[in-house]
Amino acid sequence: MSGHTVPTDFSGHMLDLDEDEDLEVFSKNTSLADGGPLPNSPSSMVNQYRLDEDEEQQDTNTKDLFITVDNPESHVTAIETFIMYRVVTKTTRSEFDSSEYEVRRRYQDFLWLRSRLEENHPTLIVHPLPEKFVMKGMVERFNSDFIETRKRALHRFLNKISEHPILSFSQHFKVFLTAQELASHKKQGPGFLSRMGETVRAVANSVRGLRSRPEEFSLMQEYVEDFSNKISSVDKVTQRIIKEQREYLDELKQYSPTYTQWAGLEEELEEPLKGVAGCVERCSKETEEQIHHLSEVLVPALHEYVLCAETLKAVMRRRDNIQAEFEAKNEALASKKVDQEALQEEVDGLADRVELANNALKGDWTRWQQSLRTDLKSVFISTAEKNVDHYVKCLAVWESFLLSQRVEPSEKRDGEDAS
Repeated sequence: MSGHTVPTDFSGHMLDLDEDEDLEVFSKNTSLADGGPLPNSPSSMVNQYRLDEDEEQQDTNTKDLFITVDNPESHVTAIETFIMYRVVTKTTRSEFDSSEYEVRRRYQDFLWLRSRLEENHPTLIVHPLPEKFVMKGMVERFNSDFIETRKRALHRFLNKISEHPILSFSQHFKVFLTAQELASHKKQGPGFLSRMGETVRAVANSVRGLRSRPEEFSLMQEYVEDFSNKISSVDKVTQRIIKEQREYLDELKQYSPTYTQWAGLEEELEEPLKGVAGCVERCSKETEEQIHHLSEVLVPALHEYVLCAETLKAVMRRRDNIQAEFEAKNEALASKKVDQEALQEEVDGLADRVELANNALKGDWTRWQQSLRTDLKSVFISTAEKNVDHYVKCLAVWESFLLSQRVEPSEKRDGEDAS
């Protein structure tokens, strides 16, 4: 990356997804590239890459905050239509007054929580929310599939926060989980003029730029840009493949009845034609299940990390802005054209802020990369298992047809004698 020596932690886990990468295709009777035999069965191959269940069980045993998002309800007013979700929290933490809470929240409430977390922790990586709007023509805003997909994303968002060693102890997070209404709490945030001032300062710092970004953050920046390009490409290609598979499925569904109709016209071929029709119908059902898995498991995971990449870019910008503000004040202090004592105190405070921002990002960066590897590994294994299952079942369907059409020697002699 740009001539820098990239630490193993960055390059060793980068997704290598270049489009011109050669693919090796193995037949059933070949050995692996290194000379070793193929696994005895698809399941034995998949099991080699199973996540460590003991580690997962250990994480569950140490968890003290359990959150569920469910039961979406549509609310219609004279002004708007929106969905309210039930948020159920169970906890053993002593700072909570009760062990269980149940509140109802709408999407805007989740946005409020995330914005407060980012304001209070600008260089921590706050997990992204699903987009507020979707592309026209892709999905209706309040159909059942959209609501279900959003519910799962909101559930995941809250659980990611609950697993964070710092964000999970945020007072705003506690309020979100426990308060029956949030209106009074929302009024306690920074006012419009304060937010506008922060925005103006951020723009000014961005225009001014940095004198020198520390190399480790330059490497992070390059990694994020590269990761963003690759995960976005995979996301788009996956969605295009699903679209093509749906078109293929539509053709399959028309294909089977054609053979059935043909069988009615060919008395001598009736049995094999009906057999082909049945095989096509069964394979179309397996294909439909495969498409459903890709749409419900792989695509959401990929798109989630597309949004994560944008979150990381925003975190990097905020870190740069903090450093840029420190550099500007430090230069003003060096020029000796201002009140030295007052400015020195401000510079010292900004120096501490830069150090805190850097340390927060470095700590969260390692944690985020571990989460990335675990999440994507899990979804890739799940997709591989589903693909194996799909092809094994389709193979079995057609092998069954071939066996049904095999003519036994005795039957062949009987036919010859009859002729």
